[in-house]
Amino acid sequence: QVQLVESGGGLVQAGGSLRLSCAASGSIRSFNAMGWYRQAPGKQRELVAVIFSGGSTNYADSVKGRFTISRNNAKNTVYLQMNSLKAEDTAVYYCNGWYPGNNYWGQGTQVTVSS
Repeated sequence: QVQLVESGGGLVQAGGSLRLSCAASGSIRSFNAMGWYRQAPGKQRELVAVIFSGGSTNYADSVKGRFTISRNNAKNTVYLQMNSLKAEDTAVYYCNGWYPGNNYWGQGTQVTVSS
């Protein structure tokens, strides 16, 4: 059973940057895809960014050009670099790891952007 632990959230002013980290207790090479999701109060959880085992990435339109997802297989860690943050980026951010038949989630980390 792989555990995912997020870190790096916090309070930042609009226009600022944060880098989230997702550390896995096991090898992330086993995942077909790893991603970051977020959930704002009163809203559904939404996909922010995903990186596939081959290295390709996809982003939500709302974060394209501002956020970058990356992975370090040696450290079993996935990152989300968030630049030019906006108030609407405020949410709990969750790390996800997926391979067929298995879906893992972290506990989430709060990101609050003040305007």
